[in-house]
Amino acid sequence: MNFTSTIVIGGGPAGLTAAYELSKHGQKSVVFEKADRVGGISRTETYKGYRFDIGGHRFFTKVGEVEALWQEVMGEEFIKVPRMSRIYYKNRFFSYPLEPRNALSNLGLINSVLIMWSYFKAQVKPNPIEENFEQWVSNRFGKRLYETFFKTYTEKVWGIPCTEIRADWAAQRIKGLSLKKVITNALFGGNNTKTLIKEFNYPIYGPGQMWERFQQKLNSKGSPVHLNTEVVEIEKDSYKINSVVIRQNGETSKVKGDNFVSSMPVSLLLKKMNPAPPAEILKAANNLKYRDFLIVSLVVDQAELFPDNWIYIHSSKFQVGRIQNFKNWSKAMVPDQSKTCLGMEYFCNEGDKLWQMSDAELVELASGEVKALGLVDPEVKIGDGTVIRQYKAYPVYDDEYRQNVTVIQEYIQKFENLQTIGRNGMHRYNNSDHSMLTGLLAAKNILGEQHDIWNVNVERSYHEEFTDSKEAYSNLNQEAIAVSN
Repeated sequence: MNFTSTIVIGGGPAGLTAAYELSKHGQKSVVFEKADRVGGISRTETYKGYRFDIGGHRFFTKVGEVEALWQEVMGEEFIKVPRMSRIYYKNRFFSYPLEPRNALSNLGLINSVLIMWSYFKAQVKPNPIEENFEQWVSNRFGKRLYETFFKTYTEKVWGIPCTEIRADWAAQRIKGLSLKKVITNALFGGNNTKTLIKEFNYPIYGPGQMWERFQQKLNSKGSPVHLNTEVVEIEKDSYKINSVVIRQNGETSKVKGDNFVSSMPVSLLLKKMNPAPPAEILKAANNLKYRDFLIVSLVVDQAELFPDNWIYIHSSKFQVGRIQNFKNWSKAMVPDQSKTCLGMEYFCNEGDKLWQMSDAELVELASGEVKALGLVDPEVKIGDGTVIRQYKAYPVYDDEYRQNVTVIQEYIQKFENLQTIGRNGMHRYNNSDHSMLTGLLAAKNILGEQHDIWNVNVERSYHEEFTDSKEAYSNLNQEAIAVSN
């Protein structure tokens, strides 16, 4: 049996950050990652020299310590990328963030007036109940704008009606945004809302480059990152974890540790525990739902296509939900500058019709849709393509999720040496900066500080400046509690 002071399960942003923070304080750890590369859903895949994200990953944050880590690890390989994104709706492309002249031209005067009237009605007499996504968005934008720009795309992403998506998800993803703020930013500038940022940082070779740098630094500091290594069992004694059983190269072995940090899906973590948790805990774990995702990466025989980083497809006529143009994130992502690499993103569930299509069928579907959208000329050749399927990409905020997560959280917090972090470790729709913050706080807890990582990623946290002081984290926790109440 081997021994390591801290065992980190999962080599995504959260797990790597926890291990890296420990290493900076002389604490050894080991990271076990099931996949063949680090980064989780923030990794960068490669195909014949073309690099592409699993979705697009902007690097923008108000968390000062996370920003400092990014700069420390990437240095001059961190480039500034101007943002350009649009919405495809009713055969027209709308600038996003909103540009009044463009929106008025595309919507027409009458529809624009009706949208504003709907907005004013919502401000005068908002829905007193804000339990679901539809109610939350309609109160801030008006029912008509919700139906125009939010409903179709959101239901395409999640595969369920907006009335079945909890308002918590909107509060996390649409940071402090309202129609008034959109118009004010469009007319007068001064935007500081995460949803509307005009520029962001980006590693020159994609987000995976960031996590690969973390991996290299950890390996050099004697805190190894093991790829293709699955944690198959977690041995515990009451509320203390003793060891994990790993499978590597077809062989199993046991590793003992003092502290355990996990970013694997929390539902899976609980199912791997031995002895098993109580029945009500496993029931809550089994009731957590996830949305899967696949990306079809197309190599198009044309040097320039459209100027956007990404485009949202708000049309039920097309199955694609979002389209990335990776050359517009960084030209280094495309090895042949006479070509363009597009990422056609499809939201689905494992086992459904879309998921079960062959790679060749998906490449054909994606090629047909991007041409039907008018983004690639029908005569232009799409020379090649590949497909990546991502399991459990997004935690679903359905009617039961809060109750289930509360049950699981209360159980996890009873353990004296276990912390769950990151998007899947907390079943929370974190961005990578908030996932990293949970990893930082977990490491600081091991180092002797006291932070409640379950209060990370609340609506106000993007508008606060963070430092590494205990006072700043204490303020965050107090404000998080105030918001959650």
